[in-house]
Amino acid sequence: MATLPEPVSIGGLELPNRLYRAPLLECAGNDAETVDRLIAELEPAAASGAGLVCQGATIVRGEGGCAAPRMTRVHDPEFVARLEKLTDRIHDHGTGIVIQLEHGGLRSMETWHAGYRRERPGLEQLAVSRPPLQLRALDRLGLLDLSPRVLSTDDVYGLAADFGRAAERAVSAGYDGVHLAGANMGIVQQFLSPFYNRRDDEFGGGLLDRLRFLELVHDEIRERAGGVPLMTKVPSETVAPRFVRRHLTDEDAVTIAVELESIGFDAVVPVRTSTFWDMSIVRGEFPARAWSDDRFEDGYAAAFGYRRKGITLLNRLQARRFPTEHGWNADLCRAVRAELDIPVLLEGGVRERARMDSLLGDACDLVGMARPFYAEPRLPARLLGEGDAEALCESCNNCTVPQITGADGVCRTPSVLARRGSLERRGAYRRER
Repeated sequence: MATLPEPVSIGGLELPNRLYRAPLLECAGNDAETVDRLIAELEPAAASGAGLVCQGATIVRGEGGCAAPRMTRVHDPEFVARLEKLTDRIHDHGTGIVIQLEHGGLRSMETWHAGYRRERPGLEQLAVSRPPLQLRALDRLGLLDLSPRVLSTDDVYGLAADFGRAAERAVSAGYDGVHLAGANMGIVQQFLSPFYNRRDDEFGGGLLDRLRFLELVHDEIRERAGGVPLMTKVPSETVAPRFVRRHLTDEDAVTIAVELESIGFDAVVPVRTSTFWDMSIVRGEFPARAWSDDRFEDGYAAAFGYRRKGITLLNRLQARRFPTEHGWNADLCRAVRAELDIPVLLEGGVRERARMDSLLGDACDLVGMARPFYAEPRLPARLLGEGDAEALCESCNNCTVPQITGADGVCRTPSVLARRGSLERRGAYRRER
């Protein structure tokens, strides 16, 4: 059985160990300070020993598609070229770096952010099909703002080409691979999901037909960026609300993963998610501290307007439905891995080094974490150096909710910060080379 410090390969990319920083919202924007913000966010993970660093969801187009404020876009070749400074810094530590490419589709800010919508009244959401009845009902109630533009067949080909062009730019800037945002209700999941995809062209119908968009994106990336390592999240929508009858099952996720291997993907990240953007992707406590923090009140008001109290209540109810669960994707990853020869990456609620070692070689080939890096930017030094190490993250979500306002993703929980300070004073984050 493999252990966390052992090397591993993804599509020819040799990694020094099996620990990776999973994609997070860096909220780095697209300005003169973006590259330095990304270095400040990502380099500590590399400097402390992570084998792989994933830059979080990065938008392939210059307009629309952002799920949260200040998401970075990679449509401008001159801007992307400047990111070589970031990739060089990561490589200086012997770590690989991949970029996660994304378009939000119906999950974009133009759907849910009141202020953003007012400033851009003509901006339409890209939709795979006419929005499902449940979303149209929320629109009539004023909880969402839908004005979708359903993608034509030609539009689908154009969007896939934008993914390919973004990958080409990224590889030219030194990124080692491409990670597609295939879950968390982004456009890729919307194509895969029978809840969203009711198309009657070549990209709709049965499961293998709905997978054709991912195949097309693969082909565009291969044509433009060559044999760069390519991975994607693979969603199972088994935590969707009961009133959603059409959704992806675990068995569907296994089928998708098998097909992706045959298409030529180099790794997959199976995840259990919902058909909605909810706490199934950040399971844990209700972030009471974040919601009551006066520093973000104007941002919450801009985002939600009169819906503010309702959104807070919904967040509280969601926290009860999705409490902290250790390794909530492990069973799905195990089922997928049994059918594949390419690496399977696991993330979601894994916090202890001993648990990671037990999952490697069984449920997965690499283990990733996201929110724990907000709490401990140099966490790999502890996890790789101590056999009994455990991340400090309490899954309290006080880091995530303020990102609705464009705030940085950082830990804001005093008890966690105090424990991190104690570990820093003891030298726990010094990397043993």
